[in-house]
Amino acid sequence: MTAPISAGHAALLASFREGRVASLARAVSIVENHRPGFEALLAEFHAGIGRARRYGITGPPGAGKSTLTTALTRAFRAQGLTVGIVAVDPTSPFTGGALLGDRIRMESVALDPGVFIRSMATRGSLGGLATATREACDVLDAFGVDRILIETVGVGQSELDISRTADCTLVVLVPESGDSIQTLKAGLMEIADVFVVNKADRPGADRLRNELELMLGLRSGATMKNVPAHHGVDLKHVNPIRAAREAASDPAPMKWTPPVLRSVAIKDDGIDEVIGALDRHFEYLERTGTLRDRRRRRLRERVVDVVESRVRTRLWQDDETARWLDGQLPGLESGATTPFAVADALLARSGEQLTRTSL
Repeated sequence: MTAPISAGHAALLASFREGRVASLARAVSIVENHRPGFEALLAEFHAGIGRARRYGITGPPGAGKSTLTTALTRAFRAQGLTVGIVAVDPTSPFTGGALLGDRIRMESVALDPGVFIRSMATRGSLGGLATATREACDVLDAFGVDRILIETVGVGQSELDISRTADCTLVVLVPESGDSIQTLKAGLMEIADVFVVNKADRPGADRLRNELELMLGLRSGATMKNVPAHHGVDLKHVNPIRAAREAASDPAPMKWTPPVLRSVAIKDDGIDEVIGALDRHFEYLERTGTLRDRRRRRLRERVVDVVESRVRTRLWQDDETARWLDGQLPGLESGATTPFAVADALLARSGEQLTRTSL
């Protein structure tokens, strides 16, 4: 059971519900740093989440993610929408600090009263996001922000937490991203709902776009879906790239094929097309029920995360448990017992500790 909210947090909550940005900033800080009472605050916010659209923006370092985030923010603001940005920077393995320079790169929108930017350090998290990213997004959602943009650190093949956090994931690539066949093998390709080839005024942009569309179409079967299934078909007249592009532009698809779009974000070129693709994707999610499934999965994963965090805290920060485990080491060394048997015994003796309702 969640502890009752404190008097100080009750005052913060009242200010938060009045729409005061200072209270939003303070609430995000409390949640991000897991300060005392953060769970009670999140419990108060929970009923208000689910209205904002959450867009994840990820890709390799140097792809222009911050520039694209800024351009999208300007476009959303032009539509009269409020925007919350959660930008994640890597933590130094030497000092534990982070540059948190996204606010500098987003200078053109940082002073807009309809834009809230929070930079967060990964603090050792390896999934491309900070540990508290989803919680910070919940706070922004409860505040009434219309669009939440989540920019990850520069990611590779396995840092894919963004797909568990956002309603829609944009993967940003550049002509220099390398061999697109290798990119297809990467998990990064599997999570994309929309691809953006940024810095498309550079050589190689069209080739990368064509290769991505071809591979996406082949993977989904879109390139050959209209080819008759019989002998004697003249494949010389089949254009797989065009077929893949047409599948991605279907206004009401039953299966989503990620579009591959061009942009030069620093010049705002191609941003309207990206916004259009995001809107079409959200409509697809709602129409097919996929949005509800994704958000339910997100809630389920959040429960799993909380349970795992509490189990770690209750077991490994308990002195008696540490002494008991040390006492099992001789048996493990001699082979009289196994790590699996010790783990089962630890869980059996820790039942009350694991199931109590307060930390």
